[in-house]
Amino acid sequence: MLALPRPVGAACARNLAVNLARGKALTWADDDDVLPSWSLSSRLHHMRKTGLGWVAGYSADLQPDGSTRVWRCPTPPGRHEPGAVWTYWPTPHHTIPIGPTTIMARTRLWSAIGGMGGLVQGEDYCALKVTHLAAGELLPQVVYHYRKHDHQLTKQADYDELEDAARLFAWRSGNDLASILSPSRAPARKPPDEQR
Repeated sequence: MLALPRPVGAACARNLAVNLARGKALTWADDDDVLPSWSLSSRLHHMRKTGLGWVAGYSADLQPDGSTRVWRCPTPPGRHEPGAVWTYWPTPHHTIPIGPTTIMARTRLWSAIGGMGGLVQGEDYCALKVTHLAAGELLPQVVYHYRKHDHQLTKQADYDELEDAARLFAWRSGNDLASILSPSRAPARKPPDEQR
């Protein structure tokens, strides 16, 4: 357990927790969400069996009445080469390509991308950059339950004020990483504010 002397926010807490990680693979969950019983073992087993750098799955909204609704991300199930997932996120305003909390990746990859973006919200969007560094696979199974309730951050009155800025930073950061890692294959995309 990581005890911190003061509140530091989710991004910082998760980054500092990587210092304590002793396993070869890492994932995370928000404190109000739920992982199905097979979630960790199925992703870890698949990662070990295939040698891939990351494995993700679908998430499902968990409603207050206990019912679930599966969210299928824009990225299709199956194997994806480094950088391929990013092509399913054409602009910051589109739906993110994979649910960040569904990604289990090798610990060294989390460290290599600099962990979470230091954002007040949407810091997990930056986690998508891990898909640039290694091949991975999206499994067509629910590995994460996103619990819906009235007190979650996304329901706060001022949440939308910073959402566009957080998404733009994460999208731009991933786009720039793609252009540096593989200039010939990187999508020739500019942020919306530069597309004139």
